[in-house]
Amino acid sequence: MADVAKEAGVSHQTVSRVLNDHPNVRADTRARVEAAITRLGYRRNLVARALATKRSRTLGVVSFDTTLYGPASTIYGIEQAARTAGYFVSIVSLKSIDAAGVRDAIDYLAEQGVDGVVVVAPQRSAARALESLPPGIPAVAVEGTSHEPGVSVVCIDQVEGAKRATRHLLEQGHETVWHVSGPSDWLETEGRLEGWRAALQEAGRPVPEPLAGDWSPRAGYEAGKSLAALDGVTAVFAGNDQMALGVLRALSEAGVRVPGQISVVGFDDIPESEFFSPPLTTVRQDFDVVGRYCIEVLLRQIDAGPASHERLVVKPGFVVRSSTAPRP
Repeated sequence: MADVAKEAGVSHQTVSRVLNDHPNVRADTRARVEAAITRLGYRRNLVARALATKRSRTLGVVSFDTTLYGPASTIYGIEQAARTAGYFVSIVSLKSIDAAGVRDAIDYLAEQGVDGVVVVAPQRSAARALESLPPGIPAVAVEGTSHEPGVSVVCIDQVEGAKRATRHLLEQGHETVWHVSGPSDWLETEGRLEGWRAALQEAGRPVPEPLAGDWSPRAGYEAGKSLAALDGVTAVFAGNDQMALGVLRALSEAGVRVPGQISVVGFDDIPESEFFSPPLTTVRQDFDVVGRYCIEVLLRQIDAGPASHERLVVKPGFVVRSSTAPRP
């Protein structure tokens, strides 16, 4: 910075103000400093800055299986929001997520000196691990829902999303709605099951036994074959869009017309959903909003201390396409 100041003919403090985008710098002075920075190839030493400010300007993220649409989209939203706020992101991606793995990952990030941690904790075992966070580390959990006290949470309202999907099908005149659920240890699965069941019970409709899946198109395909063999099935709510894709394939192979004979709704609104055959009606999760809320909550904790806990719930959207129609 001293070299830049000498090159630009300004003080060290002026260079600092330019680097930190301080408004009280004349335009011609800012241009002269920026030109000197370019000529000299100056880069700020982030390690030195961290030592001086006691802030690394880095946030840690713990997640797993980022091949899945939800975790991958959540991480992308967090990273974009962090960058907008002037922070870097250090990510630890676990093969499987459990209490010991989450604690080890958080310890690793703490050793790197991150200012705070976001844990993408869709499984109940990971949520429980947050109860034993190292003291003094600001942290936020991203979950489908949360019953764990003592930690800030940002989540999408899975229950409401499932209710909207189920009610949409009931409003189309279907007597009941069958459900292909996700893995049993996922919080999203619990929320979507709860919302689906509640919507049917509130309407006084029969509640079929859900078909268990694992988020994959293969699981949806197997469930779809079972549903195609049953009498009286006219509406299906799949726990995510990938399983809905498998359901659509199985029904097509069985000669069942969608939505002519069976209507299908998914959950997520993945980019491919509008190109399914037929285009998929689905619940939309806004991961950009989730990422922004996570960073906002985490930065408030960094400023106010980790004892300040918040719970922010993001309302889901609903996209109607041509995979649903009135009951035939």
